[in-house]
Amino acid sequence: MGLKHYLLSASILTGLGLATPSLAQEDQAVMEELVVTGTRRAVNLQDVSINMTAVSADAIEAQRLDNMRELAAFTPGVTMQDTGPRGTGTMIVRGLSANNTSVTGENTSKSVATYLGEVPLYLDFKLLDIDRVEILLGPQGTLYGQGTMAGAVRYLPRRPDTDDFSVDVHARGYSLSKSSNLGWSGDFALNVPIVKDHIAWRSVVGYFDDPGFMDYPYLLRTPGVSDPEPDFSDPAAVNANLRKRKDLNDEETFTTRQSLLVRANDDFEVNFNYLFQDTQTHGRQANGVGVLGSGKYEAPWRFEEPSRRTATLYSMEVKAGLFDVAELVSATAYSKQKVRTTGDQTDLLLDLDYGYQLFPNFNAYTLGGNDYKQFNQELRLVSTHGGPLNWAVGGFYNEFKTDTFSFEIAPGLPEYLGVFRPDNIEYASFTKSKTEEKAVFGEATYQVTDAWQLTAGARYFEYTATITGGTATPLIRTVYPAINYRVRSGDTSDNGMVYKFNTSYKFSDDLMVYATVSNGYRIGGVNRVAPCPVPLPAGQNVCALPNELFFTPDKTLNKELGLRARFFDRRVAVNGSIYHIDWDDVQVSSRTVNGAVGITGNAAKAKSQGLEMSFNARVTDGVTLSGNYSYNDAKLTSGAPDVVDGTDDVFSGDRLPGTPKHSGAFTVAYNRPLDNGMNLTANYSAIYTGEIYSKIGLRGDGEVLPDYWVSKASIGVARDNWEATLFADNLFNEYAVVAVSNDFGSVGQIDGVTKRYYAHGVLRPRTVGVDLRYHY
Repeated sequence: MGLKHYLLSASILTGLGLATPSLAQEDQAVMEELVVTGTRRAVNLQDVSINMTAVSADAIEAQRLDNMRELAAFTPGVTMQDTGPRGTGTMIVRGLSANNTSVTGENTSKSVATYLGEVPLYLDFKLLDIDRVEILLGPQGTLYGQGTMAGAVRYLPRRPDTDDFSVDVHARGYSLSKSSNLGWSGDFALNVPIVKDHIAWRSVVGYFDDPGFMDYPYLLRTPGVSDPEPDFSDPAAVNANLRKRKDLNDEETFTTRQSLLVRANDDFEVNFNYLFQDTQTHGRQANGVGVLGSGKYEAPWRFEEPSRRTATLYSMEVKAGLFDVAELVSATAYSKQKVRTTGDQTDLLLDLDYGYQLFPNFNAYTLGGNDYKQFNQELRLVSTHGGPLNWAVGGFYNEFKTDTFSFEIAPGLPEYLGVFRPDNIEYASFTKSKTEEKAVFGEATYQVTDAWQLTAGARYFEYTATITGGTATPLIRTVYPAINYRVRSGDTSDNGMVYKFNTSYKFSDDLMVYATVSNGYRIGGVNRVAPCPVPLPAGQNVCALPNELFFTPDKTLNKELGLRARFFDRRVAVNGSIYHIDWDDVQVSSRTVNGAVGITGNAAKAKSQGLEMSFNARVTDGVTLSGNYSYNDAKLTSGAPDVVDGTDDVFSGDRLPGTPKHSGAFTVAYNRPLDNGMNLTANYSAIYTGEIYSKIGLRGDGEVLPDYWVSKASIGVARDNWEATLFADNLFNEYAVVAVSNDFGSVGQIDGVTKRYYAHGVLRPRTVGVDLRYHY
């Protein structure tokens, strides 16, 4: 998947570090190189001595990359399946994931560090008015405040300009196959110099209205009264009990970013930022794999499943030059996310076999909420004195708080059981957790000769995590309106060191090799499940036992050898790397014994090894070819009991889930100036994604997700300060399964009631539209 990065517009060349001219610019025999700052110094990407990919602003705009899920598909070494707007998606770098695939993704992540400017933040914010994105593969904890196990992603937004007033306007309209409505989006960026050379404000606002394409044909008309499985041969019975809604995986997103830059002089500036984003949807981007006769773009669930996710960020970045010796960078940020979801819970309760299914019209849904609050402070000193020795040192503090709640509601069940419970709450839980991490880190680079450099780095970290939670089963143990949570608390802590060693040698300005050995880690923490009371009462319980409450850090040892080369007067560029990663104390998804709630645990060891390569060739001044290929082999090197779903053993040699072994892409792009002063571009790309395992070693009824090809094409014209492009994504309307939730073992019936929670996440169907841009 990561290879799509070079696909769609050969003028983009971002994986090779080549800048992209806008459509209105004349073609150039040799493109300018992209300057990046991922190593904390401004250098050309082709001169970076670690594995880094950069995506330019032109690439983001030309390829219509709206969020991280889309961007990851164009980044070598990164897999992030498109599971729709309901979750932010699960990012996997170089196969380092042992978790089952999921059709909803996740909303937090700790395996990859993500930064907005200088601020660590995990959020699927829209990629509007972004100067570039830098992806660093391999552990980066000796260079960045946020610890990293697999890599770091940096989103560099365009900063306020104190010199020039500007306006950028963008609009898009499109038709989505399998949808009954049209989709559109619009955004603008306004830059206003307030005091020339000293103060400027930049405002970005965007709105996205996607129609969705998944239908829910079996929604209950009156939950608790309607029959979830009427006589489907009787249209009158079906109509009396069920209703249909179309396109429920729609998306409505409003996003804005406001920045104020105050610059005293060349040595001191402060950048204040505010970001807000609100995303709403009404269903999953998944089908029911044919249960009850549902189709490829139909979901058989009984309830609409709305979800709303809001995120807010306040940050202050300070940069100060210290007497031509070092630059001080301080990044202070407070962010919060609020997630509210509703989901069909009927099938889990059927599987737990509490006997609720004996109620003929049994159904249940969950109302859930997650509130995340994060404060972090990073201080960093980077040398500016020059000479053969350069260094960077820093300190990091992060406080992450979560508040979660969940109510399982079973309409009509209390009356059936003879219990007075008008709120229909069958189960309730809450948790409050807090994780604090502190770290000091640094790197030093010595330039032995003009061609040879050596780098060494280290990081010390420590963290503490606490949790308080409670569970209640109101139908069994309380009298309305009381819920009476059984509350418990616990805590955990740990510390450690990681290291990095790197060297590179430049045989010429166009040929460099590098080697890196580095440690990565992901902190442990607490599972957001209420601890079990002691002693455990008889009957229904949904809680975490002591050994299920916490998980410990997992660590990686990364070894890598890479090459950057250019040939034929820099008309051809080739990058490649091979790597081997040892992974200990692997964090893996599991389930509690009581209630089958998802948790994280530690189990087994693994390794990941492979290669990544890419090329770009300017055949003529108007034709560019680009392509890439990735191979990843990630598997366990030891076995462990009860890892998959908390019940199935795994063994050495079992392949890890979520990442294809093979992926690649090829693009041809054409660029030609026209006689009327316009510029014409045309692009075609073919992207290949190999087979993916849904579970470790296909244990626990795991399955192979088949490989697939996707094509993209576009044609556009530009003149002066405007551009217009016609595009088609998934040109041949390919159907593909991109993720799985649950498994074949969850198919069947309980006392004659059909279970429906086995699901396939599906690829977005063909999208055809027009993209317009104007710059003033």
